[in-house]
Amino acid sequence: MTERIRPSGGLSRGREPKMFDLTGRTAVVTGALGHLGPVWIKALLSAGARVAGLDLQDAPNSTAFELLVAEFGEDHLCLYRADVLNRASLEKARSSCSDDLDVPTILVNNAGIDQPPGAATESHQLHEIPVDMFSEVLNVNVAGAFLVSQVFGEEMVRCGNGSIINIGSLYASVSPDARIYNHIDVDPPFLKPPAYGASKAGLVNLTKYLATHWGPYGVRVNALSPGGVLGDQDEQFKDKFVARVPLGRMAKEPDLIGPLLFLASDASSYVTGTELRIDGGFTAW
Repeated sequence: MTERIRPSGGLSRGREPKMFDLTGRTAVVTGALGHLGPVWIKALLSAGARVAGLDLQDAPNSTAFELLVAEFGEDHLCLYRADVLNRASLEKARSSCSDDLDVPTILVNNAGIDQPPGAATESHQLHEIPVDMFSEVLNVNVAGAFLVSQVFGEEMVRCGNGSIINIGSLYASVSPDARIYNHIDVDPPFLKPPAYGASKAGLVNLTKYLATHWGPYGVRVNALSPGGVLGDQDEQFKDKFVARVPLGRMAKEPDLIGPLLFLASDASSYVTGTELRIDGGFTAW
């Protein structure tokens, strides 16, 4: 008869695993007023962290962000106006964050430029896309993340502790399937900007670069790549997209929380230089 071995040190029912606890830590989230910014912020706050949200001076106020301030209080969530391409504004935000909350040891590089399907923006044929439009996406999505990582990573290296999480995309790994978008009634046909995937692929490689250089100083750097987050997309798009997903649905905002907390917390203390995809298996075939 084989004896069943019971695991020792298991979690008690109803208790939060301590390894995911962020109490006493301070996090920075760029693009705080955008669509996913409040999702990352709420996850961090709920795990016990204090959070500094960064966004552009002229970025419109976010109802979702204001609700989080009301729920968690200004002593746990602050907003600082800064441009990811302006070092002086980032250094000012870092100083304010350290004074108001504490020295940050978690950074979520969330700010970026995207063009969701059906967006009311000018469309182009592939050979007509202006190079300055291409360059703008690369600048914000890659150079911006690099500059923010320099400014906040410097202090993490000095302290010997930190976790940087770069928000990637499933399009860092695969090219957009144009057939998913071909029902959108625009002329020329809608194209997912080629610079978007190129920028996210570059961001994943930058993740590996920073991880190898800062690992000896106790700073971990990883990429978190969501795929197809459910929003106000049209029904045809949703149906076409879901047909490509092994799990048979688009991601919902709660699906993003666990992976983020894993990378931000001690649960991933031996994980660096990796890309964690939250895509329901989209890139598996």
